[in-house]
Amino acid sequence: MPSWLPDLPAAGAWGAVLPVAVAVSALAVTVWVLVRLRRSVWLSGIGPQAVVALGGVAVSVYGLWGFALETAGLPSPLAVAFIAVFDAAEMTLLVTMYRTADPEQGWTPELRLMHRTAWMLVGFSAAMNAVHAPNWWARPVLAAVPALAAWLIELQLRSKLHHTRPAEDDPAGRPGPARLVALLWQHAWAGLFALLGLDARTSSSAIARAALAQRAALRVYRLRLALEATGSAPGRRSRRRVERLRGRAQKALARADVATDGGQSLALGRRMAELTRVEEVARLDYSNAPAVVAFMEDLAVTPGAERLEAWALAEQANDARQRAEAAREEAESARQRAVDALTAARQDLEAARREHAALLEGRKDVAGQSEAARREEKDARQRAEAARGEEKAARQALSTQQARLDALTASVRDLDAAREARQEALEQVSHQIEEATVVRDRLRGDLAALRPQAPDSALSDDGPVWKSEAKEAGWRHYLHCLTTDDPAEPTAAELSTTFGVDAGNARNWLRDFRAARAAQLAAHQPRALAAVNGTDRS
Repeated sequence: MPSWLPDLPAAGAWGAVLPVAVAVSALAVTVWVLVRLRRSVWLSGIGPQAVVALGGVAVSVYGLWGFALETAGLPSPLAVAFIAVFDAAEMTLLVTMYRTADPEQGWTPELRLMHRTAWMLVGFSAAMNAVHAPNWWARPVLAAVPALAAWLIELQLRSKLHHTRPAEDDPAGRPGPARLVALLWQHAWAGLFALLGLDARTSSSAIARAALAQRAALRVYRLRLALEATGSAPGRRSRRRVERLRGRAQKALARADVATDGGQSLALGRRMAELTRVEEVARLDYSNAPAVVAFMEDLAVTPGAERLEAWALAEQANDARQRAEAAREEAESARQRAVDALTAARQDLEAARREHAALLEGRKDVAGQSEAARREEKDARQRAEAARGEEKAARQALSTQQARLDALTASVRDLDAAREARQEALEQVSHQIEEATVVRDRLRGDLAALRPQAPDSALSDDGPVWKSEAKEAGWRHYLHCLTTDDPAEPTAAELSTTFGVDAGNARNWLRDFRAARAAQLAAHQPRALAAVNGTDRS
């Protein structure tokens, strides 16, 4: 369990589940943070290497956290601030440099200052990660993690600024520890290249061929020295040594392609001049500048190089002349082919003209027949147009008649439907009339016994029905209540309260009102029934 987690009791299954749960939670939080940062405006445009750089920053933060707590002895809140000063500050500076960089302006003084500050913080972070490493094997790896994370961001920064380095647009340069380290590094490698006799600008194949030429020159020079020694002191050992050196020199010359490559032979000659005339270089009077220049040109095998170059140019000119001659012959053959094609085309043109003249003669004969055919065609077209017009008119008339027929058919269907509906309604009304007649006859028999108790004025509707004004007002109220939309007979209590009579008298009123109304209903035939039977007197 990490040291920053509190000590929890691990009993049974919790002891195995808790570390897994902590690891899964940390992984989920890391993924969420990466997704949020990737979608944020702060890291937009930097590319996927920013996400990889965040992993390096996480490792560096872990190292700084351990350095702050264990080595520096800081409390946890100050350890967070400590990390913010280094890793958070360096990443913020690098990202800010990327977002504010302008390819047109290049490395401005502000960008250089931010760049140096960021890499100084990276150096401090690398040193603290190395100090906190548990062993010497992990020290260089943990020290390289912050630098790699910062380098991933700077790669995108240099790509945005067209791969220009901070010191490229500053001719004078500014002295400092970084500048000193860079110059010492370049000087050390330049000295090593000079010691080995190598040119950093040459390719690997050129270096290999130059080495072969130098080896061949060296073995030839050794053979020359052996031959000179054999001439002054002949002997069997000297002859064997000469034979051995001759074989080596032959192999070296063959491998260097001296006999087939002019450049290799020139390099061999220059190297031999350097080896054989070194004493003349040492004894040369350097106060005589023209003699020095002439000797150096002679030492560089300049005339031979010029001859080789002239020979190469002559070979190239000869090749070019041959190619030009071949092109001229090809052009001459092409011109001859064009002349032949032109002659054939002229012959074809003459034949086509003759055929055209014959066609014109035949056309005169066919002209009359064509004119008659055109007139017949025109008449036939006119007749066809007239027939199409008649057909169109007939179709329109047929469409009109069909529409009228459809309309009449629809009207007949509507009338049949209305007749059937009215027939059904008439049958229903007749049935209702029969039922109403039966009910009326029954009600007349039931109301006949009540009719003698009703006043005659109730049947004729002439003048007041009752002599008492209060009773007459109660009668009108009674009729009003029965003839409303929601008919309901008033109670004796309601009549007693409304007209100021006692309850017994109100009950007698109610009995008399019922008798009078029954007499009215028995005396008058219903209006609807009378209309059906034809006995309506109104």
